[in-house]
Amino acid sequence: MTAPEPAFIRDTRAGYDAIAADYAELSKSHPEADPLGRAILGTFAEYVQADGAGPVVEIGSGPGQMTAHLRTLGLDISGIDLSPVMVAMASRTYPELRFEEGSMTDLDLPDGTLAGLVAWYSIIHIVPERLPHVFAQFHRVLAPGGRLLLAFQVGDEPRHYDEAFGHRVCLDSAGCPPTGSPNC
Repeated sequence: MTAPEPAFIRDTRAGYDAIAADYAELSKSHPEADPLGRAILGTFAEYVQADGAGPVVEIGSGPGQMTAHLRTLGLDISGIDLSPVMVAMASRTYPELRFEEGSMTDLDLPDGTLAGLVAWYSIIHIVPERLPHVFAQFHRVLAPGGRLLLAFQVGDEPRHYDEAFGHRVCLDSAGCPPTGSPNC
């Protein structure tokens, strides 16, 4: 019997389903508008290629612009997102790429098969006590020596949003404290 889906997963999915079009419009200039982000992504791609390349997955791929950018850097990449609306949008916008619905809390990927995994500001919606499990999932699917690119906001206090882009949502996000914690 499958365990019931946690409320934070359902809320995050519903929230991003509701704001998908507005979020995609806001983020369409990324990473072009972010020189530091471009440099980090470029360095990640260089490392993966220097290691012999192989499949890479972006977890929390949203409308797909970051996955598409990483493809232009020569990576064999696909995207996974919790929101079926985001997955449909990314698939329409970037038909040459593969996007699938899924959760980083239960990755439907074989063990040890990825040359790289990108979680670009997507772990912020995972409740802190579940982060060790998520990181274990990342470790499980990465090949030995595989690369992980993890980006997140720094912060001590969780944030709750009842509204985003004019839509009612129930979204929580959390950063990691600058001093770190057992879960970050």
